[in-house]
Amino acid sequence: MVARDLQQFSEIRTKARAYFCYLFSKNLPNRLPEISSESVTGRLRKMMGDQPACEAVYLLDDNGVQVSPSYLKDATKTDDAGQIRSTRAYYYRAMKEKRCTITDPYPSLITQELTITASQPIFDEQGAVKFVACLDMPLMAVVKLTHPTAGASLFGRVSKLAYSLFSVALAMVALLLFVKGIESFLSHGFDYKSLEIKTIFESTILLTLSLAIFDLVKTIFEEEVMGLHRRSHSGANRTMIKFMGSIIIALSIEALMLVFKFAITDPDKLEHAVYLIGGVAILTITLAVYIKLTKQTQGDVD
Repeated sequence: MVARDLQQFSEIRTKARAYFCYLFSKNLPNRLPEISSESVTGRLRKMMGDQPACEAVYLLDDNGVQVSPSYLKDATKTDDAGQIRSTRAYYYRAMKEKRCTITDPYPSLITQELTITASQPIFDEQGAVKFVACLDMPLMAVVKLTHPTAGASLFGRVSKLAYSLFSVALAMVALLLFVKGIESFLSHGFDYKSLEIKTIFESTILLTLSLAIFDLVKTIFEEEVMGLHRRSHSGANRTMIKFMGSIIIALSIEALMLVFKFAITDPDKLEHAVYLIGGVAILTITLAVYIKLTKQTQGDVD
């Protein structure tokens, strides 16, 4: 699916750029006297022949004007020659960074599918940019270029199946807790006068645990099965944060219930509720430290 491909691309972007840099450096002439558009275009077309998934190749001059046709696998778009591409990311990034670059995925005008463009500045012998060589490749093909080995892929499929089964099982547990919570709450029917505070708290705990488990199932399924937002923008694992947050809420409700219960029936045992509240506080502080440390780690990596 598109979201998963975009997620995978963000993870392998550095490897993908390194791969295209290697291709360009291996095949294209650079920093040589009398480099012509014909010689560069010929090498680009050879690169296209060596890359079955390549969508198109073309050449721009130092002003961003396309000086060659767009060469496709089975056709040549001659009307593209002379088009101004100076506003395109693959041109101005290559000119600004003076090195091989790759764009973010964008809809291709040729196939209407998500595509990335790799571009390489071609320098003359004085070190000035003379051309910018461009190569278009579908997003899915780029992801496959740096995809894990077949064994890892098989393990990934088995992991997804396992996570799917666990998600279904946990969803059933959440459903049972939900039904039990509703059943406990309605055990006295509509006679609210006979309804005890203890019953309300017990139902609340069951429903809260049901919600916590359902939220955990949703996060696991999205991250591990569908491959969506495996990490939040801060770098912290969303499954851990959601699970710990749900546990903290459930324990807080349990502590509140104990406070009311012991205050009415046995005040000497209030200290046990205080211990539980202290444990909730420690868990909250620990979760805050975890989020802060993972955010700092992600900042160091970036």
